Amino acid sequence: MSHDVIALTEDLIARESVTPNDAGCQQLMTDMLAPLGFACESMVFHDTTNLWARRGTERPLFCFAGHTDVVPSGPAEKWDTPPFEPTIKDGVLYGRGAADMKGSLAAMLCATQRFVEEYPNHRGSIALLITSDEEGPFINGTTKVVDTLEARNEKIDWCVVGEPSSTEYTGDVVKNGRRGSLTGDLTVKGIQGHVAYPHLARNPVHQASSALAELAATHWDDGNAFFPPTSFQISNIHAGTGAGNVIPGEMQVCFNFRFSTETTDRELIARVEEILDRHNLDYDLKWTFNGQPFLTDSGALLAATEKAIEKVSGRKTQLSTAGGTSDGRFIAPTGAQVLELGPPNATIHKINECVKVDDLIQLEAMYFHILENLLA
Repeated sequence: MSHDVIALTEDLIARESVTPNDAGCQQLMTDMLAPLGFACESMVFHDTTNLWARRGTERPLFCFAGHTDVVPSGPAEKWDTPPFEPTIKDGVLYGRGAADMKGSLAAMLCATQRFVEEYPNHRGSIALLITSDEEGPFINGTTKVVDTLEARNEKIDWCVVGEPSSTEYTGDVVKNGRRGSLTGDLTVKGIQGHVAYPHLARNPVHQASSALAELAATHWDDGNAFFPPTSFQISNIHAGTGAGNVIPGEMQVCFNFRFSTETTDRELIARVEEILDRHNLDYDLKWTFNGQPFLTDSGALLAATEKAIEKVSGRKTQLSTAGGTSDGRFIAPTGAQVLELGPPNATIHKINECVKVDDLIQLEAMYFHILENLLA
């Protein structure tokens, strides 16, 4: 029995799966996939539930990747309709996760079901890698599943991540890569004292200002045809006791790099520490590596996706590496070709998150034709 992509999206939205709670979404997916011949494996790491479902044992292995968790709704009274009660008005489906990314999950499932029914003897294998920890710390989700697959030499060849990649209509933009992300938590040490006796203190704000100005003005690289130049941004600064007559004893600064393939994380770390040392700062610096940049600029997956989008929408897609990170950063380093294709992202994480019904119907068709182009 075929499932309706809109009804399935509604069923998923109704499950209040705020990170890392899956709220039964993956069991619903398992119940749909198992009768199609998928071996469904639940991988639970600490507070996170993950699903690895695979049909077939041969390569090439095509994988849909996504997440069942959603961000909190925010104040429910500010929504026009209850955030976890899916509502359709004027051809638009409202609810938390409608665009990010329960609509994509439903489209994956329905497209997969249709493909298996029409091509039961397809070549290769189809898999779904689903986590409940994409919107949160992302330490017990996709990265742990990929580690498990790598340990048993189970290799993904092609992966479509269902993140909301589009801008105006489904398929107008495909993310064929993402920038790397590196975060620094800097503590500059001084000596606390009275503002009237600065000679008895050492102000870390004054000491660090010139170094931070140099970091902000530094040209890190020029980017390339696929990536904009590497960017440095300070996101948080804190110093002081709250009193107006106290020189602070230390200052905390949090900053982030979004970096291109022209620069490595090691090069960025070395350059930052050289600047801090040259300014004679007494500091501690903790680095958090969030992911390497990745790029799929050619290959069978890109060709199949571009062809599918044009067949369904009648338009050519635009390739982009803009935006934040995604779980694709954990899959690409294994050697897989990775793309992101999903509905428009204008309302994700917002009050009254929504997606057009037609966008989800088209997304299901695009996913189906990608499968058809690769595995039929």
